[in-house]
Amino acid sequence: MLSVSNLEAGYGTSRVLFGMGFHAEKGEVISLIGRNGMGKTTTVRALLGMVRPTGGSIGFDGAELVGLAPNVVARRGIGLVPEGRRIFASLTVEENLVATARPGRDAAWTLAEVYDLFPRLRERRNQWGNTLSGGEQQMLAIGRALLTNPRLLVLDEATEGLSPLIRGEIWRCLTRIKASGQTILVIDKNLTEMARLVDRHHVVEKGRVVWVGSPEDLRADPDVAHRFLGV
Repeated sequence: MLSVSNLEAGYGTSRVLFGMGFHAEKGEVISLIGRNGMGKTTTVRALLGMVRPTGGSIGFDGAELVGLAPNVVARRGIGLVPEGRRIFASLTVEENLVATARPGRDAAWTLAEVYDLFPRLRERRNQWGNTLSGGEQQMLAIGRALLTNPRLLVLDEATEGLSPLIRGEIWRCLTRIKASGQTILVIDKNLTEMARLVDRHHVVEKGRVVWVGSPEDLRADPDVAHRFLGV
């Protein structure tokens, strides 16, 4: 479904990605993990067309994404849960959810199904987006992305800054989303929780993937975590 090859990108004269490459098959959950500043979020921004790569390719369902505008990439089927959530404060919960929804007869995700996944959102559907707690806003960001009915769901630090209780709830919901057959790219620091969700890790160091393996492979090689993850 997704094939990133020799991707190079940056900001102005500052280069961040130096040959980034990885792939995801349909229904897989893959991760990008690494220390801060190694290029994970820049990779996401390049995928979504928010940063224009200077080299390499991004294949998605057999089509090239490099050079496409973010709105075109979104319509191709990539949904983003951004770092920082970016909820529309002047819209209600339900208005946030349906504002960018892409319904259809064969849609995998409907408003009712998102409310079933996150019952708190149903209870607060008439509240303004900025009146929700941080955890509820994160649920809203995930629900909003799901209602675009993406073929690939990208989550950039979806549990950062949340309480342990809410983080656990988010991870349980992501497990349900995976069970539905959703292809997911996740960036997060919680290796323990990701081990229950992710099929394949990609360790990122200085703008490129330096190690690939399953959560079991990562546990079996503590030197990788020590060298590249700072744990």
